[in-house]
Parts: sequence; structure tokens; C-alpha cells
Amino acid sequence: MNPDNGKKRPTAQTGVYKPESIKDVADSLNLPNISDTVASALASDVEYRIHQVIEEAARFMRHGRRTIMTTADIEQALRVLNIEPLYGHSSHNPPTFKRALPFPNAPAAGSVYFVEDEEIDFDRVLREERTTLPKGVSWTAHWLAVEGVQPLIPENPPAIPKELPPADVKPTLTNGVTAAATPTTPALVATKKQEQQLQQQQQLVKQVLSRELQLYYTRLTSSLLPPGSDLTKRDAALASLRSDAGLQALLPYLIKWVGDGVVRGLKDGGMSEMDGRILDVLISVTGALLSNSTLFVEPYLHQMLPPILSTLLHSSLPPTHATLLRTSAAQTLSRLLTEHSTTYPSLSPRIMKTLLLALISPGKSSGTRQGAIRGLVGIGKEAIRKGLVEGGGAKVVGSECSDDTSLVNAVLDALRVLRVPADMVDSLDVTNTDDLAVLVELKVILGDFFADLVAEDAGWARTILGANSAS
Repeated sequence: MNPDNGKKRPTAQTGVYKPESIKDVADSLNLPNISDTVASALASDVEYRIHQVIEEAARFMRHGRRTIMTTADIEQALRVLNIEPLYGHSSHNPPTFKRALPFPNAPAAGSVYFVEDEEIDFDRVLREERTTLPKGVSWTAHWLAVEGVQPLIPENPPAIPKELPPADVKPTLTNGVTAAATPTTPALVATKKQEQQLQQQQQLVKQVLSRELQLYYTRLTSSLLPPGSDLTKRDAALASLRSDAGLQALLPYLIKWVGDGVVRGLKDGGMSEMDGRILDVLISVTGALLSNSTLFVEPYLHQMLPPILSTLLHSSLPPTHATLLRTSAAQTLSRLLTEHSTTYPSLSPRIMKTLLLALISPGKSSGTRQGAIRGLVGIGKEAIRKGLVEGGGAKVVGSECSDDTSLVNAVLDALRVLRVPADMVDSLDVTNTDDLAVLVELKVILGDFFADLVAEDAGWARTILGANSAS
């Protein structure tokens, strides 16, 4: 049954745009005999599109705080609606419409108007001077300042040159003799050059650091060294480095001070008790700088690592402070890697490789190997597994330094990190086939010396074998 009950569907009503205009466009496109229903529907759609364009153009007019709509608003509206904009129509060049002549033998219709295209003379265009279009607006980024120092790049203003003395000024008199008359020797020239470099460095410090920071630097270093003068001042100085903000400009000078102090302490032999105290204070300063969350230390990691590794792996540390220094250096190294290994993924593997070479290389001293083991413990379980089990560090120590009790205990302490706690501790039974196979494999990995020691705990031995097989 017909739901319309035989009634005719009403034709679409149009407003401004008439169906006759649709028929004229269809005739120009060689589409004759278009029906009135189709023409009326297309005229209604065209009128809807015109209203849509005018509405978008009105928005541009209102945002431009104008009361008169321009052709630029129409073009922007067409671009927003993803319609190809009109070209050649602007307020400075109003279009001129001409009336088209009627076609012979054509049905009667309304007048048709068109925009006459301008005829272009190619010879005149080729003779005219071509104008180069300017580049569009673009954005770029550059460093205005890096750690308070302005880099010398074209985007930044040039540095202010130093004022030179006038040419007519005579040299300063010294004891009645001009400076030009003073005899010059290579030693004197070298001394003057060093003085000039020192003076330039002092001027740079005065330019970068404020007077307050310079005073703070002097008070801080005098409170830390020499050690033992006043423990209250030393603790206060370290607490200031851990928590105070505003020390970023002073950070490179403190790192250089620590590095120079470690080099001097180790170069002098590092065997006296005073050298041990100095190294302890310097490692504590590095740890305090790493603990300060307001400091940006990533650009200076390459300067902080050498003093830590030198203290950790040095062969001759003061006997009274050797264990304390290596433990403190390992803890500082562990904190540095924990905080910055995610930013620099290659940092931990490189440090691990350095420690492994110090552990297994032939001819290394007992102190160097003990420091390498403590460094591996500070990095974590994976470093212990790769260094002592997979890398063969325990086998090398057991075969070359089994008579050094402190080094053997350091290896056992590191291997205990891999141990899984158990309620019962049973040793391997060599009469059991499975336990005998575990002992043989353990000797291949750890060597005979440490395999016999680890075999006293069956659970410990199987844990080490499981860690090795997991690799």
C-alpha cells in the first residue's frame, strides 16, 4: 500500500536562486532537457551552499572588527569549507560583467551575464621584469644562552669587544725604564703569558659569578678542606650542597675543584691518612651535588665520573680509609647511574665494561679488583652476574688472588646478592648424580676455589647456575 495515499510529493521551494538559472548552466554544459524537479532541487542546494559561505564569511568579518564584508572574507570562507577560492576578484579590481548575446533558435530565457577574460600578450609578459616572491614566515630555534654563557652564533648579538688603549699612550714606566726597553727572554714571555691567562680566567669568573657566589665558594671550600678542622662547618657545607637552590652557576667550579683535588690526592701517593680524609670529603661533595634536585648535572657527568672511578679503582689507597673510600665511591656511582642511566642508556654498559676490564685484566692489583667488585655491586644484580659469573671475574680472582682474604670476602659478598633466601642450608652431595653435575658446572663458571665455597649452600649454587643459564 502506498504510504502517500496517492498524493503528489510537494516540489522543493527556492528563494533567491531560481531553477531557470540551473537550466541555463545545464545548457552551457551541454545538458539539455533537465526536468523542473531536478532544477528546483539543485537550486535549493545552491542556495544552501551560498548561505553557508556567507555565514562563514560573516565570521571573518566579525573577527576583523568590520561591518562591511569584503571579497577577502569570501575567499577565506571558501578555504575553510575546502572549496577552491575565486581568483582575480578583489576590491581593487572590481569585475566587469558583460551580457551574452542570445543563441539563435534557442528557447526564450533570461539574460546571461559573464566576466570577460583579459587577453594577455605573452611578448609583453616575457619582456617585463619578473618579481621574486619573498619567503614565507618561518620559525627556528637557537640557544640564547647555555649555562649562563651566550654562544657565538649569528642569531645572537655579537659580544662586546674589549676597549683597547689609545695608540698615543706610552708604556708604563717601571723604575725609570719603559716597558718596551725591558729585555725579553723566552722565560719572561712564558711567565707573562701565564699571568695573562690567569687574569683572563679570573675576569671570566668575576663576569659569570656574582660577588655573593664568589664569597660562598671561598667559604665553602675553606670549610671542607683541610678536613678535620671543624666538623660542624663541614657538615653544614655538605648540607648546603644537598639542599640549597641557586648553585647552578657554581656547579662547574665545584666539579673542577673536586676533580683537581682527587688528582692531587692520588698523584701524591694517596697513602697518608690526610690524603684519605681529603678523598673522603671530595667524594662526599660529589654525592651531595647529585642529591641536590635543583641542580642540572647532566652536562657535567663526563667530568664527575673520572674522580669517582679513579678513587674506586686506584691501587694504593690509605689502608685506614681504603674500604670506606671504595664503598663511598661505589654508592655515589650507583646513585649517578640510577638517576641518569635512563637518559643515557649507554652509560651503564660502558661503566660495567670499565669495571670488568679492571677485574679480569692480568697484572691488576688487589685494591683495583676489590674496587671493581664493589662498583659492580653498586650497579646491581645484573652487573654482578655479567662481571663475576658470566664474565669470569670470580674464576680470575680465585686463580690469582685466593690468598687475599679481603678480596675473597668481597667476591663472596657480591655473590650473596644473587642468593635466594632459604630456610634450610644444605651442601651439595657429591654422591648424588644431580649434585655432582651441579658442582662440575659450578667449577666451570666460578673456578675450583669459589665453587667449593659456594657448594656449601646447595640453594645458593643452584641460584648462581640459574642466573648464568638465564643469560
